[in-house]
Amino acid sequence: GAALLWAGAGALVNLKYSVEEEQRAGTVIANVAKDARDAGFVLDPRQPAAFRVVSNSAPHLVDISPGSGLLVTKQKIDRDLLCRQSPKCVISLEVMSSSMEICVIKLEIKDLNDNAPSFPTDQIELEISETASPGTRVPLESAYDPDSGSFGVQSYEITPNDLFGLETKTRGDGSRFAELVVEKSLDRETQSHYSYVITALDGGDPPNFGTVELSIRVIDSNDNNPLFEEPAYTVSVPENAPPGTPVIRLNASDPDEGTNGQVLYSFHSYVSERARELFQIDPQSGLITVSGAIDYEEGHVYELDVQAKDLGPNSIPAHCKVTISVQDANDNPPLINLLSVNSELVEVSENAPPGYVIALVRVSDRDSGANGRVQCKLLGNVPFRLQEYESFSTILVDGRLDREQRDQYNLTIQARDNGIPSLQATKSFTVKITDENDNHPHFSKPYYQVIVQENNTPGAYLLSVSARDPDLGLNGSVSYQIVPSQVRDMPVFTYVSINPNSGDIYALRSFNHEQTKAFEFKVLAKDGGNPSLQSNATVRVIVLDVNDNTPVITAPPLVNGTAEVYIPRNAGVGYLVTVVKADDYDEGENGRLSYEMVEGDRGFFEIDQVNGEIRTTRAFGENAKTAYELIVVAHDHGKTSLSASALILIYLSPALDAQESIGSVNLSLIFIIALGSIAAILFVTMIFVAVKCKRDNKEIRTYNCRIAEYSYGHQKKSSKKKKISKNDIRLVPRDVEETDKMNVVSCSSLTSSLNYFDYHQQTLPLGCRRSESTFLNVESQNSRNAGSNHIYHHTFTGQSPQQPDLIINGMPLPE
Repeated sequence: GAALLWAGAGALVNLKYSVEEEQRAGTVIANVAKDARDAGFVLDPRQPAAFRVVSNSAPHLVDISPGSGLLVTKQKIDRDLLCRQSPKCVISLEVMSSSMEICVIKLEIKDLNDNAPSFPTDQIELEISETASPGTRVPLESAYDPDSGSFGVQSYEITPNDLFGLETKTRGDGSRFAELVVEKSLDRETQSHYSYVITALDGGDPPNFGTVELSIRVIDSNDNNPLFEEPAYTVSVPENAPPGTPVIRLNASDPDEGTNGQVLYSFHSYVSERARELFQIDPQSGLITVSGAIDYEEGHVYELDVQAKDLGPNSIPAHCKVTISVQDANDNPPLINLLSVNSELVEVSENAPPGYVIALVRVSDRDSGANGRVQCKLLGNVPFRLQEYESFSTILVDGRLDREQRDQYNLTIQARDNGIPSLQATKSFTVKITDENDNHPHFSKPYYQVIVQENNTPGAYLLSVSARDPDLGLNGSVSYQIVPSQVRDMPVFTYVSINPNSGDIYALRSFNHEQTKAFEFKVLAKDGGNPSLQSNATVRVIVLDVNDNTPVITAPPLVNGTAEVYIPRNAGVGYLVTVVKADDYDEGENGRLSYEMVEGDRGFFEIDQVNGEIRTTRAFGENAKTAYELIVVAHDHGKTSLSASALILIYLSPALDAQESIGSVNLSLIFIIALGSIAAILFVTMIFVAVKCKRDNKEIRTYNCRIAEYSYGHQKKSSKKKKISKNDIRLVPRDVEETDKMNVVSCSSLTSSLNYFDYHQQTLPLGCRRSESTFLNVESQNSRNAGSNHIYHHTFTGQSPQQPDLIINGMPLPE
């Protein structure tokens, strides 16, 4: 059976068992897994106990099954062979669980009385002088029993018990021997030879025994026998004493003279061979000296049985016992044994908590006493510590481990004994810190900014983001992706893309600064750990303006690139003709505009380069022409400047006062004048037109359209068609005012015909709006632009959709 004792504290459990020797192989001694769990081990009952034996003093005899946790024998255990006669026979095991908990197992091997005492020889022969007095003692050879303790030799018996008796004595090592005691006087002449049987018995029940035959021959002797001063001597000798070192000088006195008093010393026959190798005795002087290498660790005590015998006839030898104790010397340094899977390299996770056991250390010293007491420590400033127990020590994590800061430590264990002088030993090993996914990817900066010009090529490289993860392997491999977001109501994935491996970011479209001046998005960096860790950074893309927008002239309003402006004829120097305004969607210098006149009548006008104001530089006389042309250019300040141009037509209108306020037409006054003089006006107009057309035909040599048409049927056709000059064509509207159904001449028609204006200048106002006139579509657009800049189309809000009359030299053409 197996007895169990346990005591646990924290991650250490002590278990004690016992088993009798001679058990067959495969005998189950104990269930270590169950006992360890009961003692406080944290083991998952659903999984087999993952035990690992890190130390076993008898691996050939016992072992622990890693799956079941059973302690079993591997072969039959012979205690007598394993521990000989030691009073205690213990096998030690250290076991570590998968959770790095430690279990110390002590297995005591119980002795069985399976051996009987035996003598080294079959017969013991002694010679005793007849003069030996009662009480004389003669040591006998000891019997040997490999069993220990009470199962060893306990007593001796002699048969028959008549003249001699036996006394059992104990040596310093615990072994027992017998001394033959003369109990009655001897007479050689009566009986010279005796035969006895010596029996050695052990302590078994029933006891085992062994016998030897004792043959005693009674001899005649001289009068005096040698005599030692003491029956026993105890001396000590230092370990490693050199050969020849004196141990003790024995002196056995014999008062006889001559050879009867000459004493010779010798070891008794049953002194062991090892003792004879280590010590020798001088036969003449009785000096015992060292003759071999004495090692305390090999033997602590030696007993020498010495006899002194004179050279006379029938000498009776004297006997004494010399016990030599070997004094231990501190001649053995401590021995350090690292108990781990690999004695040179220990691996531990960087997430190991404080108190986590990484290895076991067993330190021993063969010396005894203070020489064998060892103190251990861990050298250096390292995040580990050494915790000592009775038979071993553990190395524990004692701080935070971070593989990214330091991936391995070289630990040195120092063991020093308490001898004088002290001896020490060191053992170094490497602790490798294994990686855990405990670091997030870290961007080189949290905010990235890139500046790119608009109109970039789709697919163009923008920038690279970089995140570093100091972990190893997949824990440190970083991949990139763009976090979904919106840019101008569009997914960011339509603007940019990212290489998941390199972090390179590319444009997916051509950016337009006028639509998107800048946009932001986030980039996510993830490592390959399980679970993965991640972080993000912000990327801002700034789109720079490029001079890609041409200025557009917005004022004055242009029709086919041309604008008409009317100013009084008596306008003075500095009169504001108009303000040219242009828009440019670009920004900065690309959108900053300047104005200038490049062609035309630049001698009469000047333009402000900044605000586009066109002003007169001289006064216009009575003989000044009625129309002026200016080509104005608005250009930006980009590196490659873009520009827009416009043709400004400036017409002079007669006026009494250039500063007179021009108001809107007074309709009531027009109605009164029109109703009172409509008949006179029509009559006078007809006479004026007829006279004027006739006079103009003579002076300017032009045709009146209506006269020509009228006379076409009454006159002969001319062989040559007469050309009509653009200066001869005037536009006269015939719209009817919706309010009072009267014919009113618009201001544009008035100002477009000086003759007509002169005729009506006293009845019509000067204030007219420029926006009421457009080009007249008399011919095709191209021919009109090329041929005449003085043909206009006027739109009125009249009742009748009548078209204006075409007047040549003041005479209207027939319909």
